[in-house]
Amino acid sequence: MKLESFAKINLGLEVLGRRPDGFHEIRTLFQSIDFHDTLEFEPDRRGVLRLEGDDPAVPWDERNLVHRAALLVRERTGSGAGVRIRVTKRIPAGAGLGGGSSNAAATLLGLNRLWGLGLSLETLMDLAARLGSDVAFFLVGGLCLGEGRGERISPLPDLPRWHGVVVLPPITSLTAEVYARVRPSLTSPGKDSRISRFLQSLEVGSLENRLEQTVFRLYPRLKDIKRFFQSRGAALSLVSGSGSAVFGLFRNREEAERGWTEAQKRHPSVLVATLTRDEHGKGMSAGV
Repeated sequence: MKLESFAKINLGLEVLGRRPDGFHEIRTLFQSIDFHDTLEFEPDRRGVLRLEGDDPAVPWDERNLVHRAALLVRERTGSGAGVRIRVTKRIPAGAGLGGGSSNAAATLLGLNRLWGLGLSLETLMDLAARLGSDVAFFLVGGLCLGEGRGERISPLPDLPRWHGVVVLPPITSLTAEVYARVRPSLTSPGKDSRISRFLQSLEVGSLENRLEQTVFRLYPRLKDIKRFFQSRGAALSLVSGSGSAVFGLFRNREEAERGWTEAQKRHPSVLVATLTRDEHGKGMSAGV
């Protein structure tokens, strides 16, 4: 069985304050894009969990979210089944695109099907929340509001398709480091929420990522990428999540292709389009 494991971008992100557990309370808009890793699943009759991957920058052992997801499924179900999982990576680690979380969600979906477990979406969402803040989103896809640490997911109506460019600078941004450096002045616990206003107006250009100032202090080069997209007429350009990827969304494919042609001269980049919830679900769970 082969599943596609899609990336996400954050169309907006607001930091509401620090929680008693040390994490930050956030409000964010997750959006699936058609940039993906591929996971292949083969049953192992000996009951062994074996994980392999082609990216040497990623640990392919017990630390990997895919391995942890498989263990969690066995713990919840009492299954002794085994599997060999092979991951072909395109989504870089430390880019704010959710590659590892997406891989974990694909593993939950894949093993549920491969092992014939019959776990409900509610159960899978519970397991996802235990694995990481945004794993649950990838079980749903499309456009979603994320709250709490990002694990509380509310599906939203799909937007019209947007075309864009995602720049993948050779920088690994550490999420914990970014959040640890967020200044209190950048948190917004009050009523002034651009995301809330967007949900009324659907004006994409009004959105912002409140982590950007912190990310730009750590990695000043990323601000130049945002300026590049803005100068090329992008309707929205933001750092995705805590970085390091920066995206630009354009109103049609032709504008996005022109931006991609120029961006490639400066940085590794990919041409992308947003996915509906149905498109995301077919790739993440249909199997080949």
